[in-house]
Amino acid sequence: MKTRAEHIKWCKERAIQEMDFYKDPKQGIMSMLSDIRKHPETDSESLAALCMMTLQDRNLTYHKALEFINGFN
Repeated sequence: MKTRAEHIKWCKERAIQEMDFYKDPKQGIMSMLSDIRKHPETDSESLAALCMMTLQDRNLTYHKALEFINGFN
């Protein structure tokens, strides 16, 4: 099993790839939400709620999504 830090790094990388592939910042947030739940040390209702609130931002830009994704530690 990956360490918590390794898992978060993987989540961030995958989220950015998804966002770039689909050209949609919300895809990056959804990827982060999905992947963060896959590790016991990062599976958090609070983090999930934070992702859901970010998805509701009608003015979500690539830059905002990138800052959000990279803000996880």
